[in-house]
Amino acid sequence: MKALILKRYGKSDQLAFADIAQPSIKPNEILVRVHAVGLNPIDNMIPKGMFKPILQFQLPAVMGSDVAGVVVEVGSQVTRFKVGDAIFASTFDSGNGTLAEYAVVAEHAAALKPTNLDFAEAASIPMVGLTAWQALKERGQINPGQKVFIPAGSGGIGTFAIQLAKYLGATVGTTTSTTNIDLVKRLGADEIIDYKKQAFEKVLQSYDLVLGTLRGDEIKKSLQIVKPGSNVISLVGPPDIAFAHARGMNFLMKLVFGLLSSKIIRQAKQRAAEYSFLFVHPDGRQLAELGKLIEAMQILPVIDKVFTFDQTKEALAYLEEGRAKGKVVVSMDKLQGQQIFP
Repeated sequence: MKALILKRYGKSDQLAFADIAQPSIKPNEILVRVHAVGLNPIDNMIPKGMFKPILQFQLPAVMGSDVAGVVVEVGSQVTRFKVGDAIFASTFDSGNGTLAEYAVVAEHAAALKPTNLDFAEAASIPMVGLTAWQALKERGQINPGQKVFIPAGSGGIGTFAIQLAKYLGATVGTTTSTTNIDLVKRLGADEIIDYKKQAFEKVLQSYDLVLGTLRGDEIKKSLQIVKPGSNVISLVGPPDIAFAHARGMNFLMKLVFGLLSSKIIRQAKQRAAEYSFLFVHPDGRQLAELGKLIEAMQILPVIDKVFTFDQTKEALAYLEEGRAKGKVVVSMDKLQGQQIFP
């Protein structure tokens, strides 16, 4: 089968298309004929070796983790799916890539595809959907009336997280550029900061939760807008000791992450806030819950562009530019063009 593989880590282009053997499955896995794959910023970070200490890849490795497709084989212990089922899933941190004609998916990581989405739309959901769910609902435990700050509202995670936060009853603040103000407003954002004209930390106040999606000083700046008892949940780091414990890392790695996160944890405590690092994990049951919200039209996918499989490198380059409105998707089917939130 054809696949996009990572040959080795490095700054130069180490991604290549290759013909490899179709994978075999274990008793608790399903084999999926891939129809579409959602791309995420981490897909550009992994080849550079940025996550080498955390994610263990056996190189050469098939890239990609978000997938939507049709089940063509089920393991002997699989009970939730059958051949012919249309599913969507995240294989992140499992060692199984999805940018290929076929992908192996653990049963626990998959859910039936929402009936009102095509494969490209469904493939755009897993990483951003699970991240938003695990940050806002599972860890943040957002309640109606609370205030949530979600920077970069027009991006992949932002467009989904805004909608989920609104469904949970929160007041949502976000940042975006002038051209994307209308988009985030339609998604439900209440307080919108044009970052080219204003500094959000000078305008917003009394927030209960900050979803850290931007690198640099943005997390530190966000501490100026939180109130006592708030949560700052970072998706971009620095990783903390709790993360190292959860992954069973050795003493040295725990020490390193403890040192890396000590400053921001101390700064958060000065504001009577709590800092934590979130590393998304696949969860098919959470995807199924998100699927219900999508079928009920409570949340809609936001897709910027759909590329063909042969254009995957171009799709990754486009994503890395950082200007996509919503998600970038690779389709194994006929090219579906550009889809913007209505």
